[in-house]
Amino acid sequence: MNSSQPQVSSAPLGTRTARILAPNASWDLLRRACVGRLAVVHDDAPDIFPVNYVVDHGTIVLRTGGGTKHEAARNHVVAFEVDGEDNDDTESWSVVVRGRATEIHAVDETIAVMDLPLISWAPGAQPHFLRITPDAITGRQFVRAPAAQRPGG
Repeated sequence: MNSSQPQVSSAPLGTRTARILAPNASWDLLRRACVGRLAVVHDDAPDIFPVNYVVDHGTIVLRTGGGTKHEAARNHVVAFEVDGEDNDDTESWSVVVRGRATEIHAVDETIAVMDLPLISWAPGAQPHFLRITPDAITGRQFVRAPAAQRPGG
């Protein structure tokens, strides 16, 4: 592990070691990625959507069209998760944010988020901005098994 990635504690995980990350380290990892997964409940069932996002002042901002994702997330408690790899595919990390997603309506706030580097990979109109205000953030980083020992490796 390189020294730029802070760790909080270590716990054995089989032959690998998982590290629980401090919130600031989890936010640092979230800032490095641009695609996450938004988990919502829709029609009494869980659903997950890939979304582009950006970190903005301790919140997650995403842009979406109307429809199921927008309706299921807006003004509801959601989970948001991002994963990644470091150090030539030998370390992985996962960060989960839980909180409430609210739609951004205020003109000044809408203008401010329009200046964020939030670019959608999906074609079509994305007129709705949602902000996830966290109630909790958890992050874990772990050393991966050598490629030859992974399933399919």
